This record gives sequence, C-alpha cells and structure tokens, in this order.
Amino acid sequence: MYKLDPQLQQDTVLLGQFKLCDVLLMNDSQFPWVILVPRRGSTNELYQLSTEERYLQSDESAYVSQRLSDYFEADSMNIAALGNVVPQLHIHHVVRKESDLMWPKPVWGAIQAKPYLKEDLQKMVDELTLLFSDKFVAPSDNDSDAMY
Repeated sequence: MYKLDPQLQQDTVLLGQFKLCDVLLMNDSQFPWVILVPRRGSTNELYQLSTEERYLQSDESAYVSQRLSDYFEADSMNIAALGNVVPQLHIHHVVRKESDLMWPKPVWGAIQAKPYLKEDLQKMVDELTLLFSDKFVAPSDNDSDAMY
C-alpha cells in the first residue's frame, strides 16, 4: 500500500493528485519546487513502475516542467529522482534562474530550506493549484493503490 514518506510529509504541502502522482509543493521559498510522487507502494526506482506507469509519470513530469517553466520564466528546470535521503520514488522539479541564490550549482542539500511565510505559502499553493488544475483528478478517480 502507498503511504507518503514521513520526510516528504514534513517538507511539503499536497497540491493535488494527477492520475499517477501526488503533486507536492516543497516548503522552500528560495525556489519554486514541485515534487511528484507516484502513488505506488514500495517503489523506490523508476524501473519498478510498469511500462504504462513510466509513460504516465513521464507525461506528468513534462507537464509540470513546462507549466512551471512558463509560469516562472525559468532559465532552466532541474529535474531529478534522488533517493539518497528519502528512498521512496519522488521526482523533483525545481525552477532555476540565473539570479537565484545557488545558480548554477545544484540546490539539493546545498543550503537549508527557508520555509514560506504562512501567507506566502497559501498564495503559492493557490497559484500552483490553479496552474495544474486541468490535470488534477479527484482522489476517487485515480487507479492507484493509495492509502490515506
């Protein structure tokens, strides 16, 4: 059964669900940062998804990347599935700009997260929920093995 890793629960806010993945906002105000987590139990690597699920994950990832890049006028998108700290399969989508604090270096583990202020977090959640709303599904509409 699927259950979101406790570290991801602590570090993110759920924006909604796509057909395969939970869509999470990383609570780090330094970068627009979305994480996709396939709702599949005991999945640590992309190859553990079925062929159909890998296609779906790739489509959802491309959609998030394109929407974030356009909306935030990214100079680059950093996309990665890192499992060194959190083994559960999760795919990071980080908007990068030449003016950001870490450019051109990677952001993963380089600096401590700076959580959003409460009102800024709500504003970002509202903006991204609207940005992705045409691809969100109701929890009962997905075909996952999710457990909430």
